[in-house]
Amino acid sequence: MESFSLILAIVVVTALAFDFTNGFHDTANAMATTISTGALKPKIAVAMSAGLNLVGAFLSVEVANTISKGLVDEKGIRPEVIFAALVGAILWNLVTWLVGLPSSSSHALMGGLIGATVASAGLGAVHGDVLVTKVLLPAVAAPIVAGLAAMIATRLSYGVDSRTGDRAESEASRKGYRVGQIASAGLVSLAHGTNDAQKTMGIITLALIAGGAIAPGSNPPTWVILSAGLAIALGTYIGGWRIIRTMGTGLTDLEPRQGFAAQTSAATAILASSHLGFSLSTTHVVSGAVMGTGVGRKGGVVRWSTATRMLVAWILTLPAAALVGAGAESVTDLGDWGTGVVAVFLVASSAAIWKMSRREVVDHTNVVEETEVPAGVVTTAIAAVAPPPSGTISEDLTATIPAPAGTETTAAAASVAPPATTV
Repeated sequence: MESFSLILAIVVVTALAFDFTNGFHDTANAMATTISTGALKPKIAVAMSAGLNLVGAFLSVEVANTISKGLVDEKGIRPEVIFAALVGAILWNLVTWLVGLPSSSSHALMGGLIGATVASAGLGAVHGDVLVTKVLLPAVAAPIVAGLAAMIATRLSYGVDSRTGDRAESEASRKGYRVGQIASAGLVSLAHGTNDAQKTMGIITLALIAGGAIAPGSNPPTWVILSAGLAIALGTYIGGWRIIRTMGTGLTDLEPRQGFAAQTSAATAILASSHLGFSLSTTHVVSGAVMGTGVGRKGGVVRWSTATRMLVAWILTLPAAALVGAGAESVTDLGDWGTGVVAVFLVASSAAIWKMSRREVVDHTNVVEETEVPAGVVTTAIAAVAPPPSGTISEDLTATIPAPAGTETTAAAASVAPPATTV
């Protein structure tokens, strides 16, 4: 039977709060394309995703073991360190949600954990080989692989449909892609549960080990798996509508076959990574797949200004969460009152962010509305030199070309000359 201290209970509750933010922060990964193409109604989509997130949480514990056993040294890690790490991760999740940027909750958690661990026990407590092989390399490779796969799948699907030339068959295939998109969205939700829910399982397990509640090297207890699955499912059902809008319409304009290609490619990459124990960012994978479909469709446009903002957020996630985690650990190290100060700061900051979000409410009623995205340099340049579309020129438009000097007589004669006879 596990023995709980007050600080350990605070850590577990905070970890579940992070899992909740992870759920609504990453709902867009599974359902943004399905909602934007109209394959599912928003509320139905998030309910379906929530249920499958819960199921996925029970399918594997490999990623949880990467967090609890591999990333940092279990020895010398106090529950306060994990609490500080969660503070950094939660605040980064909320800030990026406020501005509608799909950043990585996984990297926020690991960044906070690394920063707090270094502040507490030094650089030697972080296992650099695990960080590189199971976190950093997948972060770079996975979105590229998913993007290439989605691009190829999109080009193949449009190529096959264009050869038929039959509108009725094209409409039938469109409906088929919608059904396939719903199935693939469910697969992404299931994969998200197997990967992201496990990160909270891992962090709670690490806290239990650090607090002496369970033996070192233990797998997550059943109650940890269940509570983490429920927390991420509830967060998913709440819906991170701001990020859904960015992912669904801010990156590119999606058709059902593109959504199907993106989600299938992303789900495959996520499930493979979960099986190997890679702590993958589902946000990176799905974003890469969505951009791949935009490139893969002939005439498709990727809004690179939005993509650039996302890339900047991705780069900043680990160091930003690490800095906040390290700062929080420095305060908690002062004693119980320091831990209380950090807890009050977390609650006050979260409330302030939520209040700011009420200035412009985004929910299921307006999530698919188009938002104006500033045109990039390339798009502006192309628009400046592109010819006007046919049909917009008035038929009454005439042009007068001045005649060269000395041709007045010829022009006058031509004006009264009879028309030429057609043979």
